[in-house]
Amino acid sequence: MITLLKGVLQSRQAQRSPVLAALVLASLLTACAEEPLPQRRINRSDCLRTIDMGHLPEALRRCDAVVATFPKDPGPLNDRFLLLTLADKDGDACQDIRRAAALARALPQRKLDSQLRQDLALRLADCPTTPGGLTSPQATGAPKPGRPDGAAIPGKGAAGR
Repeated sequence: MITLLKGVLQSRQAQRSPVLAALVLASLLTACAEEPLPQRRINRSDCLRTIDMGHLPEALRRCDAVVATFPKDPGPLNDRFLLLTLADKDGDACQDIRRAAALARALPQRKLDSQLRQDLALRLADCPTTPGGLTSPQATGAPKPGRPDGAAIPGKGAAGR
């Protein structure tokens, strides 16, 4: 009888071994599965990180995310102005620069980089005072500020935009 019980137990253990081995193997394979890399945090300088004219819509989407992440910072709006200008979306670009200038005015003088303040002033002067207004140099046909000859910006066509 004892011999019979030993035989039955050995038979059951032999049946469990392949199942147990399969479970161990499956757990090892899933334990070694590669975790996805964590997403890099959005940085204020991501808008102009890499600009490729062939992938301008992608750069704009990336910049939209930066602007959304830093809604009270005029810097990303200033950067998106450049991308929108390159995409020939001057109305949207001017809307961004007006918003950036308003945010900058609300900040104490010492809190805003002087270069950014100057950039905002120059770009704001290049936009109509009201949407559709005829106060910007390109709307009136006058040369752009800093371009006495009205020369075109490379890659932007004869109008300089």
